[in-house]
Amino acid sequence: MYTRFLASAAVLGLTAGMAVADYKLTILHTNDFHARFEPINKYDSACDEEDQAEGKCFGGSARLVTAVNDARAQAENSILVDGGDQFQGSLFYTYYKGKVAAEFMNKLGYDAMTVGNHEFDDGPEVLRGFIDSVDFPVLMSNADIADEELLTDKIKKSTIIEVGGEKIGLIGLTPEDTHDLASPGPNITFSDPAPAVQAEVDRLTGEGVNKIIVLSHSGYGVDQRVAQETSGVDVIVGGHSNTYLSNVSDKAAGPYPTVVNGVQIVQAYAYGKFLGELNVTFDDDGNVIEAAGEPLIMDNTVTEDQAALDRIAELAVPLDEIRNKVVANAADSIEGDRSVCRVQECEMGNLVADAMLARVADQGVQIAIANSGGLRASIDPGEVTMGEVLTVLPFQNTLSTFEISGQGVIDALENGVSQVEDVKGRFPQVAGLTFTWDPTVAPNEGRVAEVMVADGDGFVPIDPAATYLVVTNNYVRNGGDGYNMFEGDDKNAYDFGPDLADVTAEYLAENAPYQPYLDGRIKQK
Repeated sequence: MYTRFLASAAVLGLTAGMAVADYKLTILHTNDFHARFEPINKYDSACDEEDQAEGKCFGGSARLVTAVNDARAQAENSILVDGGDQFQGSLFYTYYKGKVAAEFMNKLGYDAMTVGNHEFDDGPEVLRGFIDSVDFPVLMSNADIADEELLTDKIKKSTIIEVGGEKIGLIGLTPEDTHDLASPGPNITFSDPAPAVQAEVDRLTGEGVNKIIVLSHSGYGVDQRVAQETSGVDVIVGGHSNTYLSNVSDKAAGPYPTVVNGVQIVQAYAYGKFLGELNVTFDDDGNVIEAAGEPLIMDNTVTEDQAALDRIAELAVPLDEIRNKVVANAADSIEGDRSVCRVQECEMGNLVADAMLARVADQGVQIAIANSGGLRASIDPGEVTMGEVLTVLPFQNTLSTFEISGQGVIDALENGVSQVEDVKGRFPQVAGLTFTWDPTVAPNEGRVAEVMVADGDGFVPIDPAATYLVVTNNYVRNGGDGYNMFEGDDKNAYDFGPDLADVTAEYLAENAPYQPYLDGRIKQK
């Protein structure tokens, strides 16, 4: 009996020793915030007073302050990291560039972030200013910046932080095709993420670090490849693809975390709508023995921090300067009334669709489709202010490009004309094609009678079996207004292009004085 007691005591002692050696870390994370310091609505656009009053807003920096503080208070050990793309997406960035992002990231107490492609939208100079203003390391392992003197000594491939007496290695990743997505300049080259990560893992482990987290602005698919092709990575905190991972929602792209080759992969959608929270337990050798969590939704149940609200309101005051800035001139009034644009070709629809297509035509994009519900006003003749453009296009939508079959385009147009009788916002305004529809045919039963696609100086019938490159806004691309044929990860899509209002303002300026027109691109049979 005594022997059995000693054996039992030995087992208990071993178990207790293992428990003491286990290390618990809560990883709080954000990605693709895109300057959404103010709350957003369910469509990821600016939240108006009505939605605010009804408690239908999400996110905003004031909620994040509260949520991060609460999560830290409950965690044994915690870090806060970001998966990139703090820049671009609202007037706060247009006016302040990276200064407000730096201020609030410092206030929130981030431990590190990776460089997203949009951090290069205004070149290395603006990124350098941001890095000089933040209290944490900015990381990027898969880029050669030796020839870019503004960033050479400012961005690290990886870093080591100490939390609760344990060393944690953090590695950054940026999209390999950033030159196609932003403006990093000629002095930076980007490389395959997997070898870049492995090189940093090997260096960190050589320094005795056995807990390694990759901050990856590369997309959910690339993150899974990196996990498969490397060894020694414990967690990948993702971004770029705005992927929602969850264990409780049927809208999720995968589980939270998604486990590939033993690596825990997480991402928390975008725009501050969620705060990612992954609770990881490591053994004494740095192996992950447990990982669980769920993105925390930043809805009206999260109290907004008053000091943050006050500061955001203060920062918003000068934005009126942008709204009052004259950006172009209109030779005549540009018709954008919903009673017109939601049932037929309209001047505002032609303007916006033409602007979208012109912006991405050099990428081989052939067709533009815009939902008329995104057009909210007309523009008077004479001087055009940015405020007027933002009144027409208030939703902070971005350009999305993708591949789809000719049949998919026909299906999209069929959806677009399916609710004309109810004057719904799905009516399509187009560029790069013409179509004829028959209102006497029942909805979704073949109302679209003919579709012609631009070809040189003329038009040819659309080929249902051919693949076309299309541009729309991110709301429509994500299935808004019934365009679910545009959804999915199988379309070689890029959903995070420039802001639609900026694109339209620039197009107006390039064609000033802009002459509104109709050319019969949409006809009734």
